[in-house]
Amino acid sequence: MIIAVDGPAASGKGTIAKALGRHYGLPVLDTGLLYRAVGLSVLKAGGDPDREEDALAACDFGDALLADAALRSEAVGSLASRVSVHQVVRDALVQRQRDFATQPGGAILDGRDIGTVIAPDADAKIFVTASVHVRAERRYKDALAHGGHPDMDSLVADIQARDTRDMSRDHAPLRVADGADLLDTSDLTIELAVQRAIALVDAQLEGRSPRVTR
Repeated sequence: MIIAVDGPAASGKGTIAKALGRHYGLPVLDTGLLYRAVGLSVLKAGGDPDREEDALAACDFGDALLADAALRSEAVGSLASRVSVHQVVRDALVQRQRDFATQPGGAILDGRDIGTVIAPDADAKIFVTASVHVRAERRYKDALAHGGHPDMDSLVADIQARDTRDMSRDHAPLRVADGADLLDTSDLTIELAVQRAIALVDAQLEGRSPRVTR
């Protein structure tokens, strides 16, 4: 069984994907970490994330890098959005993601093009979203919890810029996949969002999927 969980930054898709993994007993891959690893590798090499050659050269990273705490920073998140616009980068990472998705027993993948590109024939697809302001608030609270000194206006601007890049790029733009259910988490607690995600997946597996939920 393959479950695709897509959505923009800070929508809650990662938390939901992990919860679905626990519920269904499936391994979970945060595919955004792969792009963050590329972005971090470019940074460490002193390259330019907007330069295709530099981004492609950074794709040859070891799995150990995926455990680097620096990958979770806002700065690296922005780098990931920038390197992901390069088709050569997406091509370099696609097989890695598909191998994970098609492992025996199945898997859950979260990202921005899982249901559209990586696993278009997934057994269940969810597109998780939330308002820009709510997503910025989540980033703000997370930064405070980790001892940071975030600026709300900067966070809003960064999320809007990332959304624009992700949705307007020529290759694998962020969009709701055919057959995916939309889950808006703006006004939901984590617990309720997870409950609704499970209900949506169960309904899709049973062939009774509603298309929008709030």
